Amino acid sequence: MSSLMKWLSLPVTDYCYMAMDLGGHGLSSHRPAGFPYHFVDYVSEVRRVVAALQWSRFTLMGHSMGGTVAGMFSCIFPEMVDKLILLESCGFFPAPQDHDAWLESKRKVVESLLSLEQNEHQPHKTRSPQAALKRLLEANPYLTEESGKILLQRGATEMPDGLVYNRDMRILKHNREFITLEQCVNFLKKIQAQVLMIMAKDGLFSYEDPDKSMNFVKPLQAAFKSNLRESFQLVEVPGNHFVHLNEPEEVAGIISIFLEKDKDSKARL
Repeated sequence: MSSLMKWLSLPVTDYCYMAMDLGGHGLSSHRPAGFPYHFVDYVSEVRRVVAALQWSRFTLMGHSMGGTVAGMFSCIFPEMVDKLILLESCGFFPAPQDHDAWLESKRKVVESLLSLEQNEHQPHKTRSPQAALKRLLEANPYLTEESGKILLQRGATEMPDGLVYNRDMRILKHNREFITLEQCVNFLKKIQAQVLMIMAKDGLFSYEDPDKSMNFVKPLQAAFKSNLRESFQLVEVPGNHFVHLNEPEEVAGIISIFLEKDKDSKARL
């Protein structure tokens, strides 16, 4: 987020920005054993933060999974979201249409969580700053070195003998609710916000691959356009899934224009 914000052309005094670490991410606490991470729980976390800040209406911006959380929040609390910005996200992530595949994925998640929790009392592995960055870039080959360093600012804690990753490894075992594509299409009808969807040409959703469950992208984009009409804007930019970190200049201007549009009705705190 910090890399993107420094490229926004809007004066800082015009807007108040707040970036949160979802549970298990960054500097936020981890869930206790036996309590996995669900998308709907993340929606609840956003609502708690909003309550603490006493915001009544605001803009939501989310990248990838964060966009899924923002999309669901905008359906559950439509009156609170003035504008919705989805970066490399369709706002929803439907379950596989193959029910057997979904059940098998749930089985793997449960077994993986048990295995991870059995090892939770093992000492955390420390790495030198160079090794921690190298490991992060190997796991996320689309990140640049500068982007990796930015993520490590909140993604790792400095210990006497090196860096320790902050994230709870269980967040990698996505515990998605069983929400069908049809349900997602009906849910988004509740959205009252203006929506900006930014997709990267070489991003995660740049292809339709049924084996990777990406065949929901075009139907969701069509549903947004059909239901929101002029309140929906889809923009494609050069770059990959982490374009907002790697080349923030590709998206900052687009976001600035979107925020400035209909400024008289902009988010109210």
